[in-house]
Amino acid sequence: MPVEFLGIAATGDGSETTARTTAAFDRDYTLRLARAHEDHGWDRVLFAYAAGAPEPAAAAAFLASHLDRLRILLAHRPNVSYPTFAAKTFATLDRISDGRLTVHFITGGNDHEQQREGDFLTKDQRYERTREYIGIVKKAWTSREPFDHEGPYYRFNDFVSDVFPVQQPRPAVSFGGSSEAAYAAGGAEADIYCLWGEPLARTAEQIERVKEAARAAGRTDVPRIQVAFRPIIAPTEELAWEKAHRTVAAIRARRGAGRPGAAPGAAPQTAAPENAGSRRLIEIAEAGERYDRALWTPTAAATGGAGNSNALVGTPETVAQALLDYYDLGVDILSARGYHLLDDAIDFGRYVIPIVREEVAKRDAAAAARAERAERDRHQLIAAQA
Repeated sequence: MPVEFLGIAATGDGSETTARTTAAFDRDYTLRLARAHEDHGWDRVLFAYAAGAPEPAAAAAFLASHLDRLRILLAHRPNVSYPTFAAKTFATLDRISDGRLTVHFITGGNDHEQQREGDFLTKDQRYERTREYIGIVKKAWTSREPFDHEGPYYRFNDFVSDVFPVQQPRPAVSFGGSSEAAYAAGGAEADIYCLWGEPLARTAEQIERVKEAARAAGRTDVPRIQVAFRPIIAPTEELAWEKAHRTVAAIRARRGAGRPGAAPGAAPQTAAPENAGSRRLIEIAEAGERYDRALWTPTAAATGGAGNSNALVGTPETVAQALLDYYDLGVDILSARGYHLLDDAIDFGRYVIPIVREEVAKRDAAAAARAERAERDRHQLIAAQA
């Protein structure tokens, strides 16, 4: 199966290890980072969402109007706009990008962060609202006839859009989370299900939960699986581990200064994260620092389990083989983001992505050969029985 690589479309140059030197939205840096991804083998980039941060749809439109190939994953929180308005926004952006948009719906895992923009629903209510929201957006993307809607969270009459996506029947929907409510919502609605990097055995368990949720929702297909990591690579294993320990020291120093991340609008980290994904990362880190081929948890521990924070450490060859272990589990979208956003995007694109693509091509060729042999043997058996 094909493999895709997702990077980050940051609008400023800060990270968990480095203070931002640009404006929150810097045109030149946004475009420079995106071009680095496009020129070095990445398939798409994520425009993330945080209260107070630059509006991601506008930033994505800026990028799409300047680049021709790089695809866009746009994060969106249902609480910030009405679903019919959001559907038109997404369809317009898909037009601007000539069909390069995927939308990632965020339910919200931190009450304080949600309340910053007026969202006072409980977590369970937010998941109910998200499912209703996605259903409305999908219908607005595909319905050429006016329709009404009356649900627990939204009500309107006689809506029909005059702008439709380039992609038919619609753009893909992305979703993430590690709670039972998340599995149920994403299993029902998502084309792509996003997970944070965990040990292989735990990732396999989550993939099965997503499949079970999709079956429970009556689907005959299952979402594609995306897994996210923070790669730390260097020419030798020794240098990579030295870099990893410097990275954790820098994260701790930034966190000690009161800024674990770069975005001034980001949610504050607490001792006990509310969302299941962060709690899982902390639990994994407490159980051990190193897992499988290259997974390293101190980066997650240093941030309090904040978002995509488990690292893969080693040479490009080691990290590539670790990513292939996840590919062999059924993960076909690999998300990666370094701590020096620009340089790491270039290095990962130069040294890791080609190895993974070459090995995937070998696996695909071997699978095709096995299928051809099986079909040939089947015909020979039929001929012999005749």
